[in-house]
Amino acid sequence: MQAGVEIVEVGPRDGFQAITTIIPTDRKIELVQALYCAGVRRIEATSFVSPSALPQLADAAEIVRAANALDGLDAQVLVPTLRHAERALAAGAKHLAFVLSVSERHNRGNVRRSPEESAGQYAEIALLAPANVKLRVNVATAFDCPHDGFVRDDATLALLNRVAVASPRAEIALCDTSGRAGPAHVSRLFNAAMARFPEVERWAFHAHDTYGMAAANVLGAWNANVRVFDGAVAGLGGCPFAPGATGNVATEDLIWMFEGMDVGTGIDLDALVRVARDVTLLPGAQTGGRVRDALGARMRIRPGRPPAPI
Repeated sequence: MQAGVEIVEVGPRDGFQAITTIIPTDRKIELVQALYCAGVRRIEATSFVSPSALPQLADAAEIVRAANALDGLDAQVLVPTLRHAERALAAGAKHLAFVLSVSERHNRGNVRRSPEESAGQYAEIALLAPANVKLRVNVATAFDCPHDGFVRDDATLALLNRVAVASPRAEIALCDTSGRAGPAHVSRLFNAAMARFPEVERWAFHAHDTYGMAAANVLGAWNANVRVFDGAVAGLGGCPFAPGATGNVATEDLIWMFEGMDVGTGIDLDALVRVARDVTLLPGAQTGGRVRDALGARMRIRPGRPPAPI
């Protein structure tokens, strides 16, 4: 196989936050453990946010403790402000993923701050975080805003300038929050960002599948030499701050695609599909993806009997 990719499983955060029915904490931990047993070694396990805004994630500290107990698991947590970053560190988080939006309207809807104010908060977090705590920045609406539409490349690059200066050691993820980007746009922006900020060593891509373009956009990022990709088991998703958004690209679809390219992921697809089927049973879960159902249909065909003609 070619040199592999790193898959970041974000279902337990990006997927669970969109489910209004409260998932018991023990059930969340079981699913994180099942993903770990399938070979997933990096999970965005939860988010430290206001419990009143997102009650689904009020158990963040308990989830962090459980995830930290899994040997070799890189459990990152999303934090939107300095105060919540401090809460995460106090709970024992070892990987902070800060989020801010290029779009003024989206950022104010999310955290009630301008993008510039959020960038300032991130700079404070970069100074606060101990050297042994990993940092990531999720740049939301890097391509398109669900409220305002197309986001110009120069606007994204201008915000990246503030982020990259604050902490060159951080991984930076460009996020297609609305799912309206295309592969050429994704490749172009990553190429421009990498050329502008050569000091940034790690880039990642976060794709939503609202328009069915997520896998194609992942390939566009791959062609721009991105090697870290977010996925959500069973295509879990939706976003309270992006009306109409569906889930991230299904992790099992990513594994299928990369295996077909002879690119290693370290994840057992069959085991992951079993977890994905379990996830679809969560009350109120919005799921997507194709590979799970396709493999299930293939397994239902009795041995020795050819498939029915189309």
